[in-house]
Amino acid sequence: MTKPHIAAILKNLPERSGVYIMRDAKGEVLYVGKAKRLKRRVSSYFRHSNFASPRLRKLVELVEDIAILRTETEAEALIVEAKLIRRYSPFFNIDLKMTDRYPYIRLTHEPFPRLVVTRRKEDDDSAWFGPYVSAGNIRALLRLVERYFPLRHCKGEILKGNSDKRPCLEFSLGRCLGPCADRCTEAEYRERVNDAALLLKGGTAELVDRMRRRMDAAAKSLAFEEAARFRDTIRALWRVSRQRVSEALQEDLDSETWQVLTKLQEILGLKILPWRIDAFDISHMSGREMYGCCVVFEQGRPNPSLYRRFKVRSLSRSLSEDRDGISSSEAPSDFHVDDFRAIQETVLRRYQRALDNAEPLPQLALIDGGPVQLEFAVKSLEELKLDLPAIALAKREELVYLPGRAEPLRLSLNDPALKLLQRLRDEVHRYSITTHRNARTSRLRRSVLEEIPGIGKARAVQLIVKFGSVRRIAMLDVEELAAVPGIGPALARKIIEHLRKP
Repeated sequence: MTKPHIAAILKNLPERSGVYIMRDAKGEVLYVGKAKRLKRRVSSYFRHSNFASPRLRKLVELVEDIAILRTETEAEALIVEAKLIRRYSPFFNIDLKMTDRYPYIRLTHEPFPRLVVTRRKEDDDSAWFGPYVSAGNIRALLRLVERYFPLRHCKGEILKGNSDKRPCLEFSLGRCLGPCADRCTEAEYRERVNDAALLLKGGTAELVDRMRRRMDAAAKSLAFEEAARFRDTIRALWRVSRQRVSEALQEDLDSETWQVLTKLQEILGLKILPWRIDAFDISHMSGREMYGCCVVFEQGRPNPSLYRRFKVRSLSRSLSEDRDGISSSEAPSDFHVDDFRAIQETVLRRYQRALDNAEPLPQLALIDGGPVQLEFAVKSLEELKLDLPAIALAKREELVYLPGRAEPLRLSLNDPALKLLQRLRDEVHRYSITTHRNARTSRLRRSVLEEIPGIGKARAVQLIVKFGSVRRIAMLDVEELAAVPGIGPALARKIIEHLRKP
């Protein structure tokens, strides 16, 4: 018969994915497991214990407490389970105490690398991807790689000057570049390897950009068959969908970080341990070059590959006149500077893009600011119907604001949980300042004239040399500008209209 306090725990378990930890009367961890539906899985131990194996009956007899860690996906539950088993080595867990049971993809360290599926991760110079939730996910990925980024399957050494050798059947089927028979150079093969590695890392957007550039180049050179192949590759990349586990989750979680994340979950009342946290900030200069930025921490560490920046479209406009001779005192003062709505737009675009591309979502969003910035961020989350916890951290007094709570949290300045939030806030601030500085530098290197279709760098220099500044060009009559060699009436009218538009 189930113990009353255990029955109460079972009754309140959620029907969500996560990890459960069973302990005995002394608090020692007996067993760690994962579940797609926690309530159904954990309850099953006690529902049929009389018909279970002696080992399971003994486990049920010893259990005095059950703790759970909810995760966003089943994939994360698998990884958390493995980490906890390695940390506690529970008596009733057998499989993961000895080895990982989840498969990896290994990209071998060879002049012509191969992809190998293995369940044992080794410490060598190979590139490792995973672990993956199931072999089915790996098969889908490898089929995509085999079709669009084919690498060799054979294990033999590749010898140069072997062009007389007949390549294998895989080459004839288009599943290999044929390096064994000198059908490709090492550089060509390495390009395919880099593409495959980017796909396995989850860099679909960057890989699509690469494919688009190659498709455009092929089309310009009239290589239409090759352009069509790139087009098909792009379509396949966008279609592929899988449960992805971030690379940060592959690393072992140290005890100190575990305690900080657990405390942060407790302080903020989060349902899920905050493995992944997004932080947002806005950067601009009196309304010019306004950018919204997002940085991502996973397991308490930054993951720059997931950083995102957005040029705020609805509120700011840059003054191109600043870089072409008009001083800030002469510039119009009708800037619409609104950090609140900039945060709202940035959060909306960040998670709309994540939803559209099936990207993993965080377990917590941190806003650099106070309660008003938080209110506007929450509006975007509500618009997207996202059940995503959000908080704000105000810099002056380091107060933590929560939605729907009048009084902020005032944590000790030495609190490790606050220090983690401060690191997030400082990193997103650094990233937003760097983004703004780089954008301004890039803008200053260009003339506003180069933004006009038909005006390249050479012609822009010609006009600046002749008239002295963009401001003087804007004051010219169309006929006067059209008299410049190579300009003409139509282009002169286009230039004047562009320079004089509000």
